Amino acid sequence: MMKKIAITLLSLFIVLSGFATDRILNKLKQIPEISDIQEKKHKAFEVYYEFNFEQPIDHNDRSKGTFKQRVFLGHKALDAPVVAELEGYQIRLRSQSELSVLFGANQLSVEHRFFEKSVPNGDIPCEYLTIQQAATDHHKIIQTIKKHIYPTVKWMTTGISKGGQTVIFHRYFYPEDVDITVPYVAPLNLSYADPRLKKFLDKLGTSKGKNLDGVLSGKDVGSARWDIRDFQTMCFEHQDELLPLFAEFSKNRGYTYEMAGGIKRALQLTILEYPFAFWQWGGNVATIPEKDKAELKEVFSHLVRVSAPSFFEDKAIEGLRPFFYGALTEMGMYTYDVKPFKKFLDDKKDIDFSFTMPKGFNKKAFNAGQMKKINKWLQTDAERILFVYGGSDPWYAPGVDLKKNFKCRKYVRGDMHHGCRIKDFDPVSREDLIDTLKEWLKN
Repeated sequence: MMKKIAITLLSLFIVLSGFATDRILNKLKQIPEISDIQEKKHKAFEVYYEFNFEQPIDHNDRSKGTFKQRVFLGHKALDAPVVAELEGYQIRLRSQSELSVLFGANQLSVEHRFFEKSVPNGDIPCEYLTIQQAATDHHKIIQTIKKHIYPTVKWMTTGISKGGQTVIFHRYFYPEDVDITVPYVAPLNLSYADPRLKKFLDKLGTSKGKNLDGVLSGKDVGSARWDIRDFQTMCFEHQDELLPLFAEFSKNRGYTYEMAGGIKRALQLTILEYPFAFWQWGGNVATIPEKDKAELKEVFSHLVRVSAPSFFEDKAIEGLRPFFYGALTEMGMYTYDVKPFKKFLDDKKDIDFSFTMPKGFNKKAFNAGQMKKINKWLQTDAERILFVYGGSDPWYAPGVDLKKNFKCRKYVRGDMHHGCRIKDFDPVSREDLIDTLKEWLKN
């Protein structure tokens, strides 16, 4: 008898699962903008689909043509909330977001316009790679999926780093699209090279900086910045000897460097990037080779492990071209301080990232007014946005300052890097953070 009941329940489950598959698939097929639907396997969701969503290249002029934007939809239940994870780049992994796990939510993942598979035919028209154009992409997708599949449930947006910026921008232009937004480690640069970044890096790892004992693994917090500076100086003093190692390393990985100055310039940029990369990803100061004591191969190995040369190689720059274009025209970027190393470099001014601009584009004026408007909105009218930061992450320096806007919340773990997530907070802070989100979801 029990065996028959078990078989019956299993059969019912299979039938219901098939019904859910057909139900969501049929709803997707009824949406004119959606094409190329493929069912994928994902253990976290009842059904999981990849599809393309047709978007105008220019939302203000459809005659400019269209492109297909890649989207993933993970379905759990029609009455579960929806988390829209807006990527700042391509979709790297089809993983379940932290918010989807916390709230048992359906998940909509959207690739950013003009990255990887979400590109128009021919050359990328970077002039349409603005934060407002991208926000309108996300507005259309969210409103369409909301109307056809999830019209009655709560909606959240979330994103990490540039994805965190992306959800802020979407919420600024379309504040009513969703109920809650959670940006992780999202900077809001207020100028082409926000001076807060340089000031933060100059202070980080000194006795005047944050408490970074967890990052520094027991070494004196006041010495960390000087250990890093000494290491960079050592690399520059031996750059001619490091260059053959750098060339062999690059050749083995198929890296090329067409920038002005070629492979030597790429090595210099790798050395200059070192402190930013060290702090961004939680470097361990105890692993830094000591000046005048370390073997050259040890120095080189540590350098490329912390500051990856792949950031400056041609294919990577080409793949990140849409990011660099957006950063240098609207979102801001950092520069490299050359003053401490002026005897090793010919540069008279700090080095910026203008070398990454697309061919045919000269250095364009930075639209500082756009970020300042968004900053003012965040400090006055924005609501139900919860920010998460790591206090040792350089991108925390130009992080959002909410002033007296208590309709939003900001949580910072002081000794955490760019990988900071809700799960990384202490139990009391984590509970408060989650309770805030739950309270917002109720109302």
